[in-house]
Amino acid sequence: MTESYLDYSKHRSCWRHMVAHLHAQKKRMTKREIEEIKEIFEFTTPCFSNTFPHHERSKRRTNCKNIIIHKEKKKLDTAAFEWYFRNLWKSFSDDKKSSFGYLDCLWFSFYLKTSSREKVLNWIKKKRIFSKKYVFVPIVCWNHWSLLILCHFGESLESKIRAPCMLLLDSLQMANPKRLEPNIRKFVFDIYKEEGRPESKQLITKIPMLVPKVPQQRNGEECGNFVLYFINLFMDGAPENFSVSEGYPYFMKKNWFGPEALEHFFRKLDSIPKLDL
Repeated sequence: MTESYLDYSKHRSCWRHMVAHLHAQKKRMTKREIEEIKEIFEFTTPCFSNTFPHHERSKRRTNCKNIIIHKEKKKLDTAAFEWYFRNLWKSFSDDKKSSFGYLDCLWFSFYLKTSSREKVLNWIKKKRIFSKKYVFVPIVCWNHWSLLILCHFGESLESKIRAPCMLLLDSLQMANPKRLEPNIRKFVFDIYKEEGRPESKQLITKIPMLVPKVPQQRNGEECGNFVLYFINLFMDGAPENFSVSEGYPYFMKKNWFGPEALEHFFRKLDSIPKLDL
């Protein structure tokens, strides 16, 4: 293990985390590629390594109770989000998960860089998202979390019963979630193109992107928590068939849930045995 890898591994929640992860998977990277990763993730997940005191890492196995993230005091970074999400995903039955798919929380940000776009699209292709009814795409941009849900992408774009659509859930409507739409539409078009789908560009660009009114965060730190809870509730209540012509799913309303329910959800999530990262 190289000295540079050991240095990067101290930074598990930022751009350095990504470099270390790729290094561990024996993916070759040029100096230019490392600089590009740094440029992407300094924008979405800045490094706070030098902000806090460091201690030698214990060789003892850590109990999850000792590493609970202070979710009410600190915004979830990508590593914390991924830890919570993996625990959440594991809590659902295989039968339930069979209808759903998800993309890594960093892939959308990675896609925005031209140099890494082809790799991201190749990763997505391996996910076989067109075989799923719903696909979660957590997005972190401008230091803010939101959730894109791709609905029925395997169906015909001209279907009247179950046509593809996109839902963008944002707990901070004042941040103008629609500003993501141009990049999301390009992202979706490239996914269709990479899959070799027969749909025309004209039809793909007409896929509806809806921004329903959902409960709003009370401070500037809760957006990641809300995205995880959106995922949890959507998996619990998503209908078998959903068409925008009939309106939003029945449960998706401004009063969908209250702060007490969100806090209870995270207490429950914290109680799940820690997964090995």
